[in-house]
Amino acid sequence: MKNNDKISGKALIPFLVFVLIYLSTGIILHLNNVEMAFYQLPAPIAAFVGIISAFLLFKGSIDEKFDNLIEGCGDSNIIIMCLIYLLAGAFSTVANASGGVDSVVGLGLSFIPARFLTAGVFLIACFISIATGSSVGTITALGPIAVGLATSGGINLALMLGSLVGGSMFGDNLSVISDTTIAATRTQNCDMKDKFRMNMKMALPSGIITFILLLIFGKPETQAQASDLTYNIIEIIPYIFVLVVALMGVNVFLVLTGGIILSGIVLLINNGFNLLALTQTMWEGFTGMFEIFLLSMLIGGLSNMVSKEGGINWIIAKIRKFAKDEKSGELGIASLVSLADIAVANNTVAIIISGPIAKKMCNEYKIDPRRSASLLDTFSCVFQGFVPYGAQVLIAAGFTNGLVAPFELIPFFWYQFILAIISIISIYIPFTKAKDKWNFEYDMPESKIANHLKNLEDTEQALF
Repeated sequence: MKNNDKISGKALIPFLVFVLIYLSTGIILHLNNVEMAFYQLPAPIAAFVGIISAFLLFKGSIDEKFDNLIEGCGDSNIIIMCLIYLLAGAFSTVANASGGVDSVVGLGLSFIPARFLTAGVFLIACFISIATGSSVGTITALGPIAVGLATSGGINLALMLGSLVGGSMFGDNLSVISDTTIAATRTQNCDMKDKFRMNMKMALPSGIITFILLLIFGKPETQAQASDLTYNIIEIIPYIFVLVVALMGVNVFLVLTGGIILSGIVLLINNGFNLLALTQTMWEGFTGMFEIFLLSMLIGGLSNMVSKEGGINWIIAKIRKFAKDEKSGELGIASLVSLADIAVANNTVAIIISGPIAKKMCNEYKIDPRRSASLLDTFSCVFQGFVPYGAQVLIAAGFTNGLVAPFELIPFFWYQFILAIISIISIYIPFTKAKDKWNFEYDMPESKIANHLKNLEDTEQALF
């Protein structure tokens, strides 16, 4: 997406149309007691209405506007992001069908003493969400068990569900196959492992503090048992493979493809699946990512149209009024993605909207894009784990059959509170900084420039 010198606040109107339609529909449905109110209107439809408004408001010919839309939809980062979504969906679906999630849950709960169940559920949720990349999937898998353990063990139900949501957001923020990680790293043009390292310096201390607090304050009044849970170590291997290999820096396409193959083998051996059933399961994973796939493309196109008209430059111009250096620039990025998530109640959408603006701010204030990706992912997950109308909180509260309302869970989101505090501290005390600096001329870490220049030289020699 090319830069231009236009500055126009009016260019943001199509974005506002998208957000207002999405947000107002959710509010109205919520007031009418519709379940999962903020997820009844498909986000791509709201984005499509925003695109229509851009065509009506912006100057120029229809062909020029259409070219700008297609340029944004076909941006290389958008296409890569979408392909990764498909592979991540296939891996998650196949691994789940092979019994991986159930085995992870069973393994964890079988070894946790009953008096540590609240902290244990938090810990298991952390592992499952890191392995699967899905906070919603983690809450869905663990929710019924968490409610049952809290009820039978005399544990505060809201506290138990608060720990479950917190652990789920821990992995959503860190997982290398999470859609938030994919969106954050692709929009900022950095590697997942680098963003993971920066995130870990904030998330790990927050997780440890939360775990200790849950050990102290989350003890049950009576003893509960989880001995009936079973697990199969073989079913967990694909998750371990994906996590370890991704952190080694292997190309994400190879990582996910390897994970799909391993999960497929486990599925074929353990569940008696045939190859045709396996391909259908993979296809189910692909189609499960259709909404976020389409939304990413449409938002990419809309972002490019808004950018061409000077909308992003206008936001940056406003941020410049208080962002004078790297620290205030980082605070601006954190505020931007936080407000976006509060508006749309979807952390991935918030990152997709904020990513292009954050990237421009990186160049403006010399902010390391790896740090920018970390901030985008972290603060979007913090607020996604707060908003009572978000999918994660609604699903968790839904398991109580009305005993606990979504708003009642907010005081027990200890992990999100602690992560927010530590993340803000990290802006003013930069303990997450990478060892090698980012070279903005080549848009990559200095440690990679030598290889980059050599590749350019080899290419030049091959051509001439």
